[in-house]
Amino acid sequence: MINQERVWNRLFELSQFGKQEKGGVTRFSFTDEERKAKDLIAFYMKEADLVVTEDAVGNVIGRKEGRIEGAPAVIIGSHIDSVSQGGIFDGPLGVIAGIEVLQTLYEKEIETDHPIEVIAFTDEEGSRFRFGMIGSRAMAGTLTNEDLQNCDKNGITIAQAMKEAGLDPNKILDAARDPRTIKGYVELHIEQGKVLENNHLSVGVVSGIAGPLWTKWVLTGEAGHAGATPMEIRKDPLIPAADIIQFIETETKKYPNAVATIGQLLVKPGGVNVIPSQVEFTLDLRDINEETRNKIEHTIVAYARKICSEREIEIGISTLQRVTPVPCSKEIHKVIEASCKEIGLEKFELPSGAGHDGMQFKDFCPIGMIFIQSKNGISHNPDEWSSKEDCGKGTTVLYKTVLELTSLRTSLINSTSISNTKEEN
Repeated sequence: MINQERVWNRLFELSQFGKQEKGGVTRFSFTDEERKAKDLIAFYMKEADLVVTEDAVGNVIGRKEGRIEGAPAVIIGSHIDSVSQGGIFDGPLGVIAGIEVLQTLYEKEIETDHPIEVIAFTDEEGSRFRFGMIGSRAMAGTLTNEDLQNCDKNGITIAQAMKEAGLDPNKILDAARDPRTIKGYVELHIEQGKVLENNHLSVGVVSGIAGPLWTKWVLTGEAGHAGATPMEIRKDPLIPAADIIQFIETETKKYPNAVATIGQLLVKPGGVNVIPSQVEFTLDLRDINEETRNKIEHTIVAYARKICSEREIEIGISTLQRVTPVPCSKEIHKVIEASCKEIGLEKFELPSGAGHDGMQFKDFCPIGMIFIQSKNGISHNPDEWSSKEDCGKGTTVLYKTVLELTSLRTSLINSTSISNTKEEN
């Protein structure tokens, strides 16, 4: 079957590019570290006898032709960029496992009906420019010239960084693919959570990718002296803010796939002996079902407005980001489940709370994802870890899944007919 040792060794070999003295890996897009990492990935692809190309935004693509000329390809995708001082598994595992699938097919002299491509997408994380999934957006045809004006902390735009890396930002449309050339997309990734670990499982089948809704809340009251202002006449915005935040947790817990996070909280003016005049906080609300996410949002907003009205507190809510959740293909889901069963793994379904490149193909082709266990649920951290055995099991499931998806006997419906995973309220 697949070579587990080779997967493991390559993960650590790749981690040398961007390795930090204090631990972890920092490998941002369009940097020397990323260039060296991409060159190594291209070398691995060539060892697997793949035809290697790099498109207009720097996506590295390795392709194996199929028996049927002109047939659409099955895509295996992930990324090799990282967050600041990130781990060695988030992203690279999917790329290296994809190459391992194709190298195993090459060594076993196995031909497939459909062609296969493994792609290392440019900048999934968005760590440098605070705008991610550049490569997958470009391939899906949704990356715009306006997007390329996002800047890093030094004021360098994506377009400028591309030029410095030898790429032409005016040619981003050249990276767009015709949907008719792709049969389906599948990705192997670490879970980045503790669900599999808590259930003592190595591998899980992803039901869908949650879409983040980011909102900024501003509650405005009236500042006053902490000692001289009686409680009954205060207009303290922090009290209803605390009430609302507690309600957010209580309401979100009613839905099994929903999560809510208050990531930022600012109290003004911030004096020890001053009643706050204003409170600002952010809400990150996610679910794999957009209807459910919107229902939670509306319930929270209605409650918040009621509470603030009763206390004569002004409330303002602005949307920072609203991303559509992406359900996974039922057909690919079944193939992954069957692949798990074939090697003696229990089938287990779970949602992805984090975003992935596959989200960009929601209107493009059917997608599927495989998760492996993350130790202690840690990710985006030097302590991020998945065992060699789980990496091997996940790669084996990916191998068997791709082998089935590239067969003529397996047909896939397009993404517009993929229905949302059923919610249990």
